[in-house]
Amino acid sequence: MITGRNHLGLILCIAFSFMAKLSIAQSSAPNIIIILADDLGYADVGFNGCKDIPTPHIDRIASNGVVFSRGYVSYAVCGPSRAGIMTGRYQDRFGFSKNPLLAPNDPEMGLPLEQQTIAEFLKEQQYVTGAIGKWHLGAYPTLRPNKRGFDFFFGFLSGGHRYLPEELTLQDLSEAKSQFDGYRTKLLRNEKRVEEKEYLTDAFSREAVHFVEENYKTPFFLYLAYNAPHTPLEATGKYLDRFKQIKDEKRRTYAAMISAMDYGVGLLMDKLQSLGIENNTIVFFLSDNGGPIHANASSNAPLRGEKGDFYEGGIHVPFAVQWKGHLPAGTRYDGPVISLDIFATAAALVSAEPRNTLDGVNLLPYLSGEKKGVPHDDLFWRNFAVEKFAVVGPTYKRIDQKDKAAQLFNLKKDISEKIDISSVVNNQSIMSDLENKIKRWSGLLIPPKFLGLLEDQEYSQQHPERWMVKDNK
Repeated sequence: MITGRNHLGLILCIAFSFMAKLSIAQSSAPNIIIILADDLGYADVGFNGCKDIPTPHIDRIASNGVVFSRGYVSYAVCGPSRAGIMTGRYQDRFGFSKNPLLAPNDPEMGLPLEQQTIAEFLKEQQYVTGAIGKWHLGAYPTLRPNKRGFDFFFGFLSGGHRYLPEELTLQDLSEAKSQFDGYRTKLLRNEKRVEEKEYLTDAFSREAVHFVEENYKTPFFLYLAYNAPHTPLEATGKYLDRFKQIKDEKRRTYAAMISAMDYGVGLLMDKLQSLGIENNTIVFFLSDNGGPIHANASSNAPLRGEKGDFYEGGIHVPFAVQWKGHLPAGTRYDGPVISLDIFATAAALVSAEPRNTLDGVNLLPYLSGEKKGVPHDDLFWRNFAVEKFAVVGPTYKRIDQKDKAAQLFNLKKDISEKIDISSVVNNQSIMSDLENKIKRWSGLLIPPKFLGLLEDQEYSQQHPERWMVKDNK
């Protein structure tokens, strides 16, 4: 016979057992980190052969894991690329086709609310979530990180920022009167403006380490989105002094900015190691697009083109992943992969279904050798403004643009896209097949939902109330 006291004890025993099992399940869920550089050149990391800018800590991720020799992002400029990463979907499906303007009164200027973010998804799986650095997915209150699944945010909302703390002179967005005033606003810690004393890249690295220290006992997701080495080119003497041998002043400052980011990556990786969670943390490193060669003295060699292009230099980026004890160390994966795959891989890790259908693929079976073939038959890009499209398969790439002849490249033989083989008679069936694929894919897309960075003046004329805002503090 079970007495009331025994019955209570049995209930408590079952409850404690359930909670213990839940705790074990949660603690075994891997932590997930995305480290995103901004406008980093393909050739400007050691694991892609850089000689004049040492990146030993970023290279640790590569040597401890897998380098994607054909790693792509879903667009060639910052905002749409980030929308793709955040949702795991081609951003043109939901009209995020342009770099958003800083428009704090506009609830449509950013990532649509019906699009589930990777942070919202992982939060549902009991992850603690943090975003540090550049947001660029909307400045309206409902579009900010704390409303899009992130428990913690430290950073800025616009597409770029000044790096030196003495240049952060605007208290909040209520003092902004132009697009680039956003670069001078004080940083946000969640919804509160703070007085930052450190060089911006160092501040972001510091906050990333603190986030891990505070949350390592539970599964966490960290989105560390550096704005380095995006312009303006600014660095402190600490980092500039490392590159006295570089005579080109622009390249020297660019190198110093990368070195600061690399140092911060090292602090973060060291923290994972010291806390004993390195083997339970998967770390992705990539750039949001290719380097804008003339703006920041980056190098995309041997790739053709730069930021904004659909040539390889605009969309083919430094990309590596580490998961010690789970992925083969020091290897290269040569199949085409894309930043959209990060969300899909995270979903597979937690065995849950996202709200929206993803365009990415779980990469882990391909990297472990469990699955053969390639994750994607084709990858696609659209630039709505100039009616430009691109499709990449395992071997061939086609680029279409209105009023221009289509181009075809064999990327296995010609990664530099030097030889257009579109007119070769034997390639006409390939051209036709890729054209049909572009047409089918483009039928899934919608027009842009907002005016972009290149339409700043037009937007301000249409929205005279653009800067009449009292910023949340």
